Amino acid sequence: MIQAPLIVLIVDDEKDFVEMLSQRMQDDGHVVRVAYNADEGLESLAEQEPDVVVLDIRMPGMDGIAALRKIRARHPLVEVVLLTGHGSAETAVEGLKLGAYDYLQKPTKYEALLETLKAARARKADQEERIRKAEARSLLRRSGDL
Repeated sequence: MIQAPLIVLIVDDEKDFVEMLSQRMQDDGHVVRVAYNADEGLESLAEQEPDVVVLDIRMPGMDGIAALRKIRARHPLVEVVLLTGHGSAETAVEGLKLGAYDYLQKPTKYEALLETLKAARARKADQEERIRKAEARSLLRRSGDL
């Protein structure tokens, strides 16, 4: 079965990590955009929504938790996977409560990250499908066909 490529935005201040991960994902046929801080990431999201955002927690300026709050408010269907090398249980819980799909520690195996991103995209697609069905039912009700 052929799978559509993931459309991913990586937001992380570690340039080497971002370049390595984005190159590997692109080599696997995925579409990747990058941002090196939260503000750049939010700008990129405003231009085009990806399936999933990989978001570092600790960055200079706006941290990942503050960025997650803004992403959830402005782009509620975009899934976010938090990724950090400096995580704590409290940060993980806070991120998940704010609506992150998952929380992974660096270093993480590429295959595990990719599976998490695919699962996050599947959840996004499911949410979009439920919205389409609800909108269709609403249109049918208004037209009197239901």
